[in-house]
Amino acid sequence: MTATLSFLSPPPGLAPLTDFQLREITGAAGLFALQSAVDLHTRLFVLDASVYLPDYAPVISDEHARALDLAGPDQAMVLVVTNPGETGTTVNLMAPIVVNADTGRCAQIILDGQDWPLRAELTPRAEAPSAAQHNTARE
Repeated sequence: MTATLSFLSPPPGLAPLTDFQLREITGAAGLFALQSAVDLHTRLFVLDASVYLPDYAPVISDEHARALDLAGPDQAMVLVVTNPGETGTTVNLMAPIVVNADTGRCAQIILDGQDWPLRAELTPRAEAPSAAQHNTARE
């Protein structure tokens, strides 16, 4: 799967970039490279939360939903930024990338007041803890 994504505003730390290509990593369902359409050296790895974190249910504001032209939750794809490290991989649950799956409009949304960790340890899917356990796994 390859899709063109257009951020409403540049993701934190990536200004002025707003246009990206989302490319699935072959052999790793739900793992994507998010690469700038302008600067090919700028790339993030993101996970489809519905594949790797099925209990993750961030709440976005009506204002964000309107800005992304989301008619309902089924139209949204939620991606989380991954941070591979020497001792394992963490994911940013505090600031998911919410994508309108129909249009490619997206935004990285900071979930103030929702108690999601900035760096949650990614565990194998068969052993993945529930979202409630992720809420308490803070660094």
